[in-house]
Amino acid sequence: MAKTKTVYVCSDCGQDAPKWTGKCPACGHWNTMKEMHLAPDTQQTAQTAMVRSALAGSGQRDPRPVLLAEVSAEQEPRITTLDRELDRVMGGGVVPGSLTLIGGEPGIGKSTLLLQTVLHLTGRRVLYVSGEESERQIKLRADRIGQPQGEVLLLCETRLERVFDHIKAVQPELVVVDSIQTVAVEGVDSSPGSITQIRECAAALLKYAKESGVPVILVGHITKEGTIAGPKVLEHIVDTVLQFEGDRQYLYRILRSIKNRFGSTTELGIYEMRGDGLRGVENPSELLLTQGDEALSGVAIAAALEGVRPFLIETQALTSTAAYGTPQRSTTGFDMRRLNMLLAVLEKRVGFKLLQKDVFLNIAGGIRVTDPAIDLSVIAAVLSSNVDTAIERHVCMAGEVGLSGEIRPVTRIAQRIAEAEKLGFKRMLVPEGNIKGLEAAPRRIELVPVARVEAALRELFG
Repeated sequence: MAKTKTVYVCSDCGQDAPKWTGKCPACGHWNTMKEMHLAPDTQQTAQTAMVRSALAGSGQRDPRPVLLAEVSAEQEPRITTLDRELDRVMGGGVVPGSLTLIGGEPGIGKSTLLLQTVLHLTGRRVLYVSGEESERQIKLRADRIGQPQGEVLLLCETRLERVFDHIKAVQPELVVVDSIQTVAVEGVDSSPGSITQIRECAAALLKYAKESGVPVILVGHITKEGTIAGPKVLEHIVDTVLQFEGDRQYLYRILRSIKNRFGSTTELGIYEMRGDGLRGVENPSELLLTQGDEALSGVAIAAALEGVRPFLIETQALTSTAAYGTPQRSTTGFDMRRLNMLLAVLEKRVGFKLLQKDVFLNIAGGIRVTDPAIDLSVIAAVLSSNVDTAIERHVCMAGEVGLSGEIRPVTRIAQRIAEAEKLGFKRMLVPEGNIKGLEAAPRRIELVPVARVEAALRELFG
């Protein structure tokens, strides 16, 4: 029997070290070196044996060197999932032989999304491997979502060797593993979910996907910091990393593409959580805006852009006199540090004193927005709440605010204007740097160019 080798692996970057160190020599992070036991020869042999056993009889040959000029450069054929939001994020569908990782908080809807996706696949044999739920639990969820359109096979198993045995038996066209933290290899001396197990299982599934051409989708848990649990090398070896996020108290979920070797990472999908599963939202602006004609103070409409998709969203703010010595600052769906910067600009450049005021900011719908173009709406909403004066309902805005109080140009201004025009807005505040080339086009919406925060606030409040 081969001697077990002990190494220490960084959970963030995957760097190996022969002994424990408090600080990772590669990434510089502290307390990330985890002990790992590995028998190099036997483990590699076992991993290769598992994959070759699953590929037996499939006609696959060992890879050989080929000339670069002889490699076909045609676009990979994709497997459409019949989910427009998921297909958009993945670049048009699932690529054969790809390895996809979907991460998200517990209860956010990862399993529901994948289950309803495989249920709607027509004419394809899918192997759904679950290490967290029983067959009865999956059946109850499937009955709530809908009837399967294809051949969906359930397997409740946590041993990877047995999973490959069943793969060899059923020859699926798509494999889903829920989740990678529950699957383990028998030859590795560590518990499921450890760094060693995740690396070995992911490596074996990657080898199978590339050699067989069968796409594999993995579900991954996330840490308290919001990153994928396990070694960072897990995100490096997969082809696509999708982040499923949102507030569980709200109905809306966002699917982001963090990494995609076969498409763009600028796309995102928006879902609405319902009793019968997740429904794709084609026009999120209509759902994220409050219905009604009554104008309320502390509310400003921002023309935001997430990825390449424009939508209008409400920025809600509330200011009140601090009840305690230290004023509170709270945000939902917005960066706290950026809010503090915008409040400093509002005080320094405009002259409004907010040192003794509690400021609460909320992005409607529980959606987290990272677009800097909503800076202007944040300042407008805070000031509207502070002076208790409502902004007209037919007015929206877009603009990044700089430290000197200037309003900087934003990207894709034409798409933002078209979205506001489609929803019936009459006026829109835009950066003066974006106005060139927009005057000539006939529009049903009035564009108000503004260069500084003071000018924008005068347009809104007089």
